[in-house]
Amino acid sequence: MIEIKNLHKSYKMGSNSLHVLKGIDFSVKEGELVAIMGSSGSGKSTLLNILGMLDEADSGTYNLDNVPIKNLNETKAANYRNKFLGFVFQSFNLINYKSALENVALPLYYQKVNRKKRLQKSLDYLEQVGLKEWANHLPNELSGGQKQRVAIARAMAAEPKVLLADEPTGALDSKTSYEVMDLIQQINDKGNTILIVTHEPDIAQMCKRIVHLRDGVIEKDEMVEQVRASQYV
Repeated sequence: MIEIKNLHKSYKMGSNSLHVLKGIDFSVKEGELVAIMGSSGSGKSTLLNILGMLDEADSGTYNLDNVPIKNLNETKAANYRNKFLGFVFQSFNLINYKSALENVALPLYYQKVNRKKRLQKSLDYLEQVGLKEWANHLPNELSGGQKQRVAIARAMAAEPKVLLADEPTGALDSKTSYEVMDLIQQINDKGNTILIVTHEPDIAQMCKRIVHLRDGVIEKDEMVEQVRASQYV
């Protein structure tokens, strides 16, 4: 599903250059649930941005579902993101003046799904995350955990090949974090490929594989015995 080879990325810092990714080799099979861990400055956010086509590597190759991701203008990158990827962020990134239902429907609007069909599909996804009865509520009427469930429903509504989650539990308390991870595990159980950037060891253990980044290289890549979040919910 994802194949990255010899990926390098540097950023200009005045007259100096900061080498953030230093020859990353990384692959993810369809249906995996992978945690990417590392301290601040390890390169995990840069790697996620490249995977999400929000940034481009200086060198190396990136293939997503057998499609080479390179030399994309912003329009093509946006089209590919909408076709291949779903995003979940720590800060939820919901539109405050739109209801939960309208937020979930947004990627379907960009996919030019007609209004009746996208609203029905969005309602179905809200039901899957347990929020059907909150469909007409605005984000400021929802708890943090409910907002993240709406964000997950929005990400899944477009039926992406890969779900990218950047610190999805970072703004949540432990109980709510485990509820969100229980939902993510259920989505993965259906065969969806999911990558999670996290600094929380207990959240990483709820994945099936942990990739440890340090100073721009993969220090360790290990399969782990998955902890089911449902036992804490």
